[in-house]
Amino acid sequence: MQALTDLYAYLLQTSSDPKIWLSQVFVVVLFIVLCNFVLMRFIEASEKVFAKTKSLWDDALLDAARIPVRLFVWTIGLTVAAKVLDNATQSSLLELWPEVRSMSYIVIVSMFFTRFIRFAETNLVDEQRRAAPMDKTTATAIGKLLRLSVVITAFLVALQTLGYSISGVLAFGGVGGVAVGFAAKDLLANFFGGLMLYLDKPFSVGDWIRSPDRDIEGTVEDIGWRLTRIRTFDKRPLYIPNSMFASIIVENPSRMAHRRIYENIGIRYEDAHVLHAVVNDVRAMLKSHPDIAQQQTQIVHFNAYAASHLEFMVYVFTTTTDWLQFHAIKEDVLTRIMAIVDKHGAQFAYPTQTLHIANEVGLAELQHAQPAA
Repeated sequence: MQALTDLYAYLLQTSSDPKIWLSQVFVVVLFIVLCNFVLMRFIEASEKVFAKTKSLWDDALLDAARIPVRLFVWTIGLTVAAKVLDNATQSSLLELWPEVRSMSYIVIVSMFFTRFIRFAETNLVDEQRRAAPMDKTTATAIGKLLRLSVVITAFLVALQTLGYSISGVLAFGGVGGVAVGFAAKDLLANFFGGLMLYLDKPFSVGDWIRSPDRDIEGTVEDIGWRLTRIRTFDKRPLYIPNSMFASIIVENPSRMAHRRIYENIGIRYEDAHVLHAVVNDVRAMLKSHPDIAQQQTQIVHFNAYAASHLEFMVYVFTTTTDWLQFHAIKEDVLTRIMAIVDKHGAQFAYPTQTLHIANEVGLAELQHAQPAA
């Protein structure tokens, strides 16, 4: 402690000799570098200790403190260096340093809080860190609101530090807010539309959505305060103003409980005698299929006399909602139906026409029967 006191007294010695004040500045810079090195080693050691805990907040705190702590040390060091230069050179530029230092402290503190919020948001939605991670859309909305609050607070504190009256700024903001509201009504509509999306949660990031009202279909990539970005299935980005979601119907297939297999299958009229057996075997096959939801509606019945075939309906639900797995299950079901139809010696129908041609005897009788003109 005595050594630090002596060092500080040496640094504050007033001298116009360049050798002395340059050596003082060199000592300050060297001390800053050493302090940064020690602090970084301390943070790394703390990370190893806190890595053994299950808390998410200590990890976010250490990650957020890395850059602000280094900037804080440099600000203190530059303050001492500015004091040395002021004693040696009496420069008028150094008179602005107190305001610059205060603004630096405000920026550093606001940077720390915004980084802490961002790292905490990342940890809360990480499936490897939590058994029940927070919904990404909710975490993003809360994080954006908190970061916006930090920025606004830092801005007001900075104005107060520079000598401006906060009450006057707030009063001006209240009067000017009306004019801004009329001028930026579309922007405000999108803002509140985004707020409603965060609160109602009709869809989340990663969901597949579509709208029967508009040509909108794809995977949600980001929900902002003004725009929602959707990636269509042909990999094009689609940017939609949030206010539009208040006036259109949105379907969210990602939240379906099951996927449906709905097919109308036709066999020939010549195979009518085996139709009942085919339908019964298909019904039994679906009852025992491991990927068909047995608690949901199952319909396998003779359905209609079509123009060129006898039609029966297959209406069931799968246990999975995954798009790729659904198609694999549907392929398996249709293949098994094909095998059942083939087992009974029946065939699938396709549009045909039968042309009946009269023989020569019948044609002569027909002509003889016609009255003479």
